Amino acid sequence: MVMITCMASSLNKLASLLLVLTFLGKSYVFGHFVVEKSNLRVLYPTRLRSKHDSAIGNFGVPDYGGYLVGSVMYPDKGANGCQPFDGDKPFKSNGSRPTILLLDRGECYFALKAWNAQQAGAAAVLVADSIDEPLITMDSPEASNAAAGYIEKIGIPSALIEKSLGESLKEALKKNEYVVIKLDWRESVPHPDQRVEYELWTNSNDECGVRCDEQMDFVKNFRGHAQILERGGYTLFTPHYITWYCPQAFIVTTQCKSQCINHGRYCAPDPEHDLGVGYEGKDVVFENLRQLCVHRVANETGRSWLWWDYVTDFHIRCSMKNKRYSKECAEDVLKTLDLPVEKIQKCMGDPSADVENEVLKTEQELQVGRGSRGDVTILPTMVINNVQYRGKLERAAVLRALCSGFQGDH
Repeated sequence: MVMITCMASSLNKLASLLLVLTFLGKSYVFGHFVVEKSNLRVLYPTRLRSKHDSAIGNFGVPDYGGYLVGSVMYPDKGANGCQPFDGDKPFKSNGSRPTILLLDRGECYFALKAWNAQQAGAAAVLVADSIDEPLITMDSPEASNAAAGYIEKIGIPSALIEKSLGESLKEALKKNEYVVIKLDWRESVPHPDQRVEYELWTNSNDECGVRCDEQMDFVKNFRGHAQILERGGYTLFTPHYITWYCPQAFIVTTQCKSQCINHGRYCAPDPEHDLGVGYEGKDVVFENLRQLCVHRVANETGRSWLWWDYVTDFHIRCSMKNKRYSKECAEDVLKTLDLPVEKIQKCMGDPSADVENEVLKTEQELQVGRGSRGDVTILPTMVINNVQYRGKLERAAVLRALCSGFQGDH
């Protein structure tokens, strides 16, 4: 009996994994995507003066629209930054320039390195890659009680740099040379005109731990600002939702039937990662679709900002945690916001039909990287003027990034 239970559990996990790794007809290849770059300039020593790319970390607060000039330090011990540094803020600046701490990749989470550096007084962190490879985004760790204790407290910017640059900087520091770097975020967000276009790639599932809590806290806290900007015509906001598809050979399986709609075309992993418990992946896909249609229908009537009200109210009144994540609860929210239920139902279509859903098909096509944006691979992800925002998804930080996206002085 135990063996059968374990086998069933393994099959469930395998099916979920297949859904996660299968992406628009091809196997997902990690690293095969474009990450946003920010400008890094080595100012001193003169012999190393040069410009480099650096991939902004997906935590902390990059200074979008600004820059930071600092002196680089490399720890005598604990250079991977995985343990708290000895002393009372040993890397706090004692001179005219703040300290940019250089650390080595490996041994622990990127975010933990940044947290330990911040606690030690550093103004920013550079992580030198350990191998020669294209730059990747340093992401936050998966949900855990230990990580949750510090991720939201990180307020300094961080960036991954290439191995070769890291070695050059460390060599100069070993010779006691004064190393000065300029981290420049002024051009990280394009600013082509007087209106900023931005997107939020999100999810209606509220059972995915820290990431779900983070995105819903952001939606609630940012709602008022977003609606003012939208009403004034200063911004154009579009929500997006990631879906996967079920491989043809698995469409008739219980796993795909429980996690997909429209005969395996649009899927989401089971919220509890257990097919026999609670809500199913197809429940998530269907609510994601409803939220997309809320935005479409509201936009048609010139009230696109109502998406923020619906998503906030749905999260409060219809959460999975309270066992109220349902069509009935969702439609009650629609009625309180005076949104036309029938139009939204028509937009959503029939989830049981063996046909393409125009709304979700468009979402799958948009997931693929276009130009400077790259593939969307992290949830939640903010995209501003077609460039992925990196750093803490927090009201003040995002507002600063949006402001840097306007043309002219910003």
